Amino acid sequence: MKRKNHPARLSAVHPRFRIVCGRDIAFGPGKADLLELIAETGSIGKAASRMKMSYMRAWSLIQTMNRCFKRPLIHATHGGEGGGGAELTETGRQILALYRQLETKASAATRATSQKILSRLES
Repeated sequence: MKRKNHPARLSAVHPRFRIVCGRDIAFGPGKADLLELIAETGSIGKAASRMKMSYMRAWSLIQTMNRCFKRPLIHATHGGEGGGGAELTETGRQILALYRQLETKASAATRATSQKILSRLES
């Protein structure tokens, strides 16, 4: 049987972690991306838009994070004369940094095994 040729593509292993609190996913890759975009844009709406997600979905994720951690990760201000906005709290910045560190360390720790898997992929 002849195999199909696939267009050239980069192959990689990306460890993905989810921090679970009870029945909720307190933190994971999507929430980390959302926090980074909120930090960058200062806006839940703009961050959600960049992720192609509704504002309500982003707000729901923020509520889950804020409920799961001892201290909130995001502080949002309502619109008005000066407009609303959102920013990461100190806890939010710390959790995001720790999560990215977890990803980096996991990638480094599994590099040899990952390479063995990748070497067996169809090129």
